Amino acid sequence: MAPSKVNSAGDASVSCSQPENGFLNSLSLLSSEKAVQELLQQSPVQSTDDHLIEFSDAMRTVAKALRRAAEGKASAQAEAAEWKRKYELERARNLHLEHKGYNFYEKLESWWTQSSLCNAMGMIRFMLPCLFCLENCKERDRKISEEQSHRENNGDDERTKNLASRSNEQSEQCCGSNGICSHEVLRDGDRDSASKVVPNKFARKASFKLSWCCKGDQSDQHKHDIVSFERGNITTAERSSKQISLKWESQPQTVIILTKPNSTSVRILCAEMVRWLREQKKLDIYVEPRVRAELLTESSYYNFVHTWKGETEIMLLHTKVDLVVTLGGDGTVLWAASMFKGPVPPVVPFSLGSLGFMTPFHSERYQEYLDSILKGPISITLRHRLQCHVIREAAKNEYETEGPILVLNEVTIDRGISSYLTNLECYCDNSFVTCVQGDGLILSTTSGSTAYSLAAGGSMVHPQVPGILFTPICPHSLSFRPLILPEHVTLRVQVPFNSRSHAWASFDGKDRKRLAAGDALVCSMAPWPVPTACQIDSTSDFLNSIHDGLHWNLRKTQSFDGPRDA
Repeated sequence: MAPSKVNSAGDASVSCSQPENGFLNSLSLLSSEKAVQELLQQSPVQSTDDHLIEFSDAMRTVAKALRRAAEGKASAQAEAAEWKRKYELERARNLHLEHKGYNFYEKLESWWTQSSLCNAMGMIRFMLPCLFCLENCKERDRKISEEQSHRENNGDDERTKNLASRSNEQSEQCCGSNGICSHEVLRDGDRDSASKVVPNKFARKASFKLSWCCKGDQSDQHKHDIVSFERGNITTAERSSKQISLKWESQPQTVIILTKPNSTSVRILCAEMVRWLREQKKLDIYVEPRVRAELLTESSYYNFVHTWKGETEIMLLHTKVDLVVTLGGDGTVLWAASMFKGPVPPVVPFSLGSLGFMTPFHSERYQEYLDSILKGPISITLRHRLQCHVIREAAKNEYETEGPILVLNEVTIDRGISSYLTNLECYCDNSFVTCVQGDGLILSTTSGSTAYSLAAGGSMVHPQVPGILFTPICPHSLSFRPLILPEHVTLRVQVPFNSRSHAWASFDGKDRKRLAAGDALVCSMAPWPVPTACQIDSTSDFLNSIHDGLHWNLRKTQSFDGPRDA
């Protein structure tokens, strides 16, 4: 670095250079500070000139910084010199002690008690295997010293050799029983007299164990059905059956029939089905209070039909009902699922609506279908549900929530009637995902992938795929594409305090809740899926539903009489 000069009125000239180690020495820094002070004294500042005032303040700041640097440099050099002196003394002392045959454990204790340069945690890892056998080694060395003294006096060399051999055996025994002592050196192998490599006992493949964790709790559930591991190798296990099958262990006794309201054809079919199930299958039948009133209006014959009163009896329905029959479309299936806050009996959905992604059975053949289902076994589709909680900003902890609310299709957070963009902060297992700015956000199950999520640009997913769809509604970003997240994550959507307006959350299209600034919606996979009966199997029913319901990829086949390759 070339010398630099600071001149004031042609009098003061200070030169400083950079030494080889890259630091300015203390004298140079102090002289630079002195030059700055002289410059300030020789150049009086007029209070009327704002630029000169700012310049003088800046020069004073530079002088203070130079002074601090000089003081820090001097302190660092003094500390380094002190550590160097201690190191040289320690090194000379260790060489002297090694020359006198100083024992290993005494060197270890000396280093531990006197040196402050070592990392305490690292030394603990190094010392821990040896501390167990330290007292035994001290006792052994004391006996060796006594025998050596006795040998020098009496010349008993043979006894000394035997004692030394016995002490080595004791050392190996104590080290082997309590861990690996530091004098055991890990190496690739030892060579014998024939120069043959002897494998080291530590040179082997590490073993491991897999465990499934969910919110801090370990579980081995389904471990053997998913993966297997042997000798450090992980392989996926082949499933015994690709399709889930349900087999009755006892004959079903109770059936609940849920119907779409305000439909004459559904009301007529319901009356016929109730009569047939009672007379032919001898089953107990539950219906909604509205339906029971309609049946009794037609005839007093339906007095045997059961119903319920109040939320308490609805909560206990899953303990009484063996099978659920729905007459309607997908909305009726959603209503049936919402009635069960816990476990859900198998659902047999008949198609009597305008759209039927979850209703594969046709009402014209209901007797044939129900007869086969009651006999069993039947193929079912486990449709996963989402469990949602609303946490208000005034809540004292995360356990003060509203809910839980179970949804089979999706939970939607939108802007409602507000003209402002929705502003939502999204987190996945406490990891920030993104900030949604648009019309809203859809958190959907795979069963709901063909509903609102599909209309917003999400993908169609097989209903038995356990995942959560993360689909934005009209995002104000071209790169904001939908996501599919695993089923074990917990999603949290929060309205930030700087949001221009509040948001609204709806659950399967109903139970609309207002989310103010600071409120959050927590969503995770519910432990109770909805088992729906399949007409053929899960995959066939899913593909038939998108072909029939959406006319997916339906177009005329290309004409065969057009131009062809030569």
